[in-house]
Amino acid sequence: MSIPASHRPAREWLWLVVALAVVAAVAAPFWEVFTGPKAREEWAKWDEDRVKRLLLGPEQVLCYVCAVWAALILQSRYREVRRQRRAFNLDLLPTEEGARILPEDARPLARKVEQVTAGRPFILANMIRLGLGKFAISKSAADVSEVVRNQADVELSRLITGMSTVNYLAWAVPAIGFVGTVRGLGGAFGANSPNIQVFTDQAKDQLKIAFDCTLVALLLSLVVMYFIHALQRAEETLVTDAQQYCQEHLLLRLYDPATEAAHL
Repeated sequence: MSIPASHRPAREWLWLVVALAVVAAVAAPFWEVFTGPKAREEWAKWDEDRVKRLLLGPEQVLCYVCAVWAALILQSRYREVRRQRRAFNLDLLPTEEGARILPEDARPLARKVEQVTAGRPFILANMIRLGLGKFAISKSAADVSEVVRNQADVELSRLITGMSTVNYLAWAVPAIGFVGTVRGLGGAFGANSPNIQVFTDQAKDQLKIAFDCTLVALLLSLVVMYFIHALQRAEETLVTDAQQYCQEHLLLRLYDPATEAAHL
């Protein structure tokens, strides 16, 4: 079987390395400016207490919970994608050159698919089984093609629906961060002290809370969204490759009596 186009590397990581090299070359002359004495003096203020307040606020902890929850779901779904890909290595259909599938072969092949998969749910096996079942009844390759296409749409819709919780968590992370931002801004504007220095210190502390929550939430959101994107692409590629497998080893090998008679 030829390698599907979706299996060929897109060289995205290569382009990432090129992008990093270009940015580094442009940004290097400015690096000295940001690492001067004044910058080092600002970094010296980041003591243990400051880092703790940055990373361990109540809103940050809630963001961590949502991010870890989403990561666990994504990890389980990625393992399922890898399991589904094992079906491509199973002996589900004849792959010999010139092999044809007759209408009377459809039901025995469908039973063979069930035996090979041993009752395990595979997207590819389900598409083949439904296609063979339709071919046994209608003896029409066009009907089989329609069944395979419809089942692919159903599987893709099911995968998209299964991402609803993860999509909510990806939205919840920055939303929780903005809750902390509002809390910090409210505390800054609500600071009340007759002493101007005390008032300024209170306002600065509350603004730190606001910006810390936003920073942590947005960074976590970027990470979660990347892995959501990667998983969705893997799932969509799985369904596309299953369709291509059915096209090469099922649809193009069907013996359609009506089509054969038309060609004679």
